[in-house]
Amino acid sequence: MRKLKYYVACTVDGFIAREDGSFDCFPMSGEHFADLFEFFPETWTAHVQKALGIRPENKQFDAVLMGRKTYEIGLNVGVTNPYPTLKQYVFSRTLKASPDQNVQLVSDDAVGLVRELKQEAGKDIWLCGGGDLAATVVCEIDEMILKLNPVVIGSGIPVFSRAIEPTNLELTDRKIYSNGFLLLHYRLQK
Repeated sequence: MRKLKYYVACTVDGFIAREDGSFDCFPMSGEHFADLFEFFPETWTAHVQKALGIRPENKQFDAVLMGRKTYEIGLNVGVTNPYPTLKQYVFSRTLKASPDQNVQLVSDDAVGLVRELKQEAGKDIWLCGGGDLAATVVCEIDEMILKLNPVVIGSGIPVFSRAIEPTNLELTDRKIYSNGFLLLHYRLQK
């Protein structure tokens, strides 16, 4: 069975972006980037892949789930199909039509869709963000992979946008980089 993995960058104080959705607070260079490109190549947007001259294979995921606000980060700069090698789902109650034929719009029952996707054959499912969607489908998250950046911002969009049931995590893997970046793999204990 496929797993839902919340693979997300965050600050030490638990935010995935500033309050306005920007993420310029995260360091954009460092030794950890080589590992992120190697192990999670499909998670880089098409315009980043093109700029770097890479054509990634899908190593971890073949589907991505995004909340509307996460999707709109790219949409606001003209990127309608951010992850063309993945089946893309955008969750929104306000968008009436998908801006791209490669992006499926979902307006209700996020948990039901996740359960259906988990039953299908394929690679794992990437929960890209944001905090609202993560809080909605937390009961279906199997693993969290946190890209913990050595920065605090004081306020912003949290990893989960609202209170969730306390859930124990089992650390299954970790890598610490000399620049203070941590890549942490957790299994949610249910």
